[in-house]
Amino acid sequence: MADPIISNAVNAYNAANKALGSNGMDARENAGPSFSELLQNIKDDAIQTGKGDEKQTMLAAAGQANVTDVVTAVSAAEVTLQAVTAVRDRVISAYQEIMRMPI
Repeated sequence: MADPIISNAVNAYNAANKALGSNGMDARENAGPSFSELLQNIKDDAIQTGKGDEKQTMLAAAGQANVTDVVTAVSAAEVTLQAVTAVRDRVISAYQEIMRMPI
């Protein structure tokens, strides 16, 4: 549950901005997913893609899979791995930047 003081401050800020013709900002309840939720979703999607790739690979090894499906699954896993690596690199870079900030 949101703090009433913060909620009132957000409402006051929004009212002032709307009076000036601006959009203002959303209260936390109306905002999108948090950063940790976003990372959790990325992780879950990457795991699901990897599981699908493994399933197709096992079917191919058993001679029960279509080559096109196997290639598509491997390509999806490769793209997912590249995306996860890019996100990891950005998170590490942001962390290092924060650690360099003077206190």
